[in-house]
Amino acid sequence: MVTKKTKTLPPARPHEHLDEVQTWLIDVMKREHPHGTEERLYHDLLHSIERIKQGKFDTVELRLINTALRELRYSISIFKEFLDAPKAAVFGSARTPSDHADYKIAKRFGAELSKRGWMTITGGASGIMEAAMVGAGAKNSFGLNIRLPFEQDANFIIKSNRKLMNFKYFFTRKLMFLKESAATVLFPGGFGTFDEGFESLTLVQTGKARPRPIVLIDHPGSDYWAILIDALKRTLERDRLITPGDLSLMRHYQDPEAAAEEIVRFYSNYHSSRFFDDRYLLRLKKPITAGQLKLINRDFKDLLASGHFMRLKNVKDDDEKDPALERIVFDFNRAGYFRLRALIDLTNSF
Repeated sequence: MVTKKTKTLPPARPHEHLDEVQTWLIDVMKREHPHGTEERLYHDLLHSIERIKQGKFDTVELRLINTALRELRYSISIFKEFLDAPKAAVFGSARTPSDHADYKIAKRFGAELSKRGWMTITGGASGIMEAAMVGAGAKNSFGLNIRLPFEQDANFIIKSNRKLMNFKYFFTRKLMFLKESAATVLFPGGFGTFDEGFESLTLVQTGKARPRPIVLIDHPGSDYWAILIDALKRTLERDRLITPGDLSLMRHYQDPEAAAEEIVRFYSNYHSSRFFDDRYLLRLKKPITAGQLKLINRDFKDLLASGHFMRLKNVKDDDEKDPALERIVFDFNRAGYFRLRALIDLTNSF
């Protein structure tokens, strides 16, 4: 019997079989002082992986981190294709039958939003989620489905659509709802609807999310949301567990057209906002007059920690995107975000 000699391969050179991205990442990892914001963030991500390895995380912990990162990476890549389209996150019960009044009003609402150039993000399941997608149409719908043992199969509108994303974890799914939407819409639902709705409300109330319209919708004659709002007034607001006025961050409608108009009106002049060198910056689509700026300084001085509202004279201090936008800056006391919402409403009235 003749034994074949095993061919000995030469030692592989370092990184010889790594693709260009892997080689670049290793190069970034070696740098003590990475250049640019993106390179520094990649550097920090790689160091986090290194620390995870040093921390001897167990298999369950590694799977959690890996799955969360994969879910975020994939869903962000899908949404990136639709960056320019405004989107509303619509929540409601998966158990609402198609002959129910709330199903019908959700369907009309989805259509009203679509007519105004908005896209709809739902959980992708049956009931209210299906209704909003039927109204909006598959082209204008995203589904963020959660893998559950019951009642969360994708509906027929989004089932074969590439804009359907499946999540293992609620927290990554909720993060994508908030990150990719510019409005939160709540129809009658169960624990999940309240979870998602109160998270939006809490983040806006505390300034951890940018201002957004939060709209409650039910059918005419329903007392679903009226009972909740009244209960919150008679408990949280009465006992000052929330700031009087916080409930004004939510707006209740029983007309789908009026609800859609509420969302569109919020962005009629208001464009965006952010913290800016320890001040707060509002971007507006239209210039404001000296008289309007004086009105803001008179009626909203309670928002100021010091100084007054003023125009940002040098756009480059913010960014050079949309240089035509009006920019107002002020030293925000970070208390009473419902008053910031009132300020936005005033600028929209201009």
